[in-house]
Amino acid sequence: MAAHADSAGAGYGQGSRKPQALVEEAARYEHAEGVPRDYARAIDLYCAAARAGNADGQYGLAWMYANGRGVARDDGIAAHLFGLAAEQGHAQAATMRQLASIKPVVPPCMVPPPAVAAVSVPAGAAPNYPRGHIYNTVGKVSFKYEIDPELVLAFIAVESGFNAKAVSPRNAQGLMQLIPETAQRFRVKDAFNAEDNIKGGVAYLQWLLAFFKGNVPLVAAAYNAGERAVERYRGIPPYPETRDYVRRITALYRKTTHPYREGLVQASPILAASSGSPGSPGVK
Repeated sequence: MAAHADSAGAGYGQGSRKPQALVEEAARYEHAEGVPRDYARAIDLYCAAARAGNADGQYGLAWMYANGRGVARDDGIAAHLFGLAAEQGHAQAATMRQLASIKPVVPPCMVPPPAVAAVSVPAGAAPNYPRGHIYNTVGKVSFKYEIDPELVLAFIAVESGFNAKAVSPRNAQGLMQLIPETAQRFRVKDAFNAEDNIKGGVAYLQWLLAFFKGNVPLVAAAYNAGERAVERYRGIPPYPETRDYVRRITALYRKTTHPYREGLVQASPILAASSGSPGSPGVK
């Protein structure tokens, strides 16, 4: 799940389209056939087809990994995908015998999201989060960053179920499931240290709230899928994982807007002309 890059949504949001159509569109982006070359888009489409069990999609995605097109070269992932396609009788995949001795690795976009401990919230009741060190640290850090601690607790509940040692298949780490890039961006030295992780996650939430002018559903979508995905779709991306994630966050934190620090970052162009939620002086 997690605070991670735009690629988090790869392979999602294409469920209503036929896999072969996805493969054909992916090939156009891969080879710049009538459209600008876009390896990231090609990978997204190939992965959606591969997740649906399409052999051509599996082969196309394997080829991207085998040749490092838009992703770091990974022969393990390529071997896994070539093997899946070969099992379905894909002739070209069956010829990739040179990868037969390599340990297969499932690509990140085909790994199911990790199970997360649920927080039961009866209708009209407040979430009953566990009290203790994590709860107290959230209160302290949230005050410093002017964030409602209930919002932070909602993210921790959905991201890690309050497990400070949690690691996702995409290498998101700790309570707020920070990927290494986000941890570095917000100067987190040890993602498995509860206080350090919370500081980084809350700093990221503060930034997202300013970027999306206090719009909580957009902040949740961006935390899961990346701010670029939210901007590209001009709203919550159509990835099933992300939409479910937003529903879970907003079920725990029922306010749709949150005060934000004005001037922290230039607002996203999709909200630049909109008005923010009212807040205290210095916070809009």
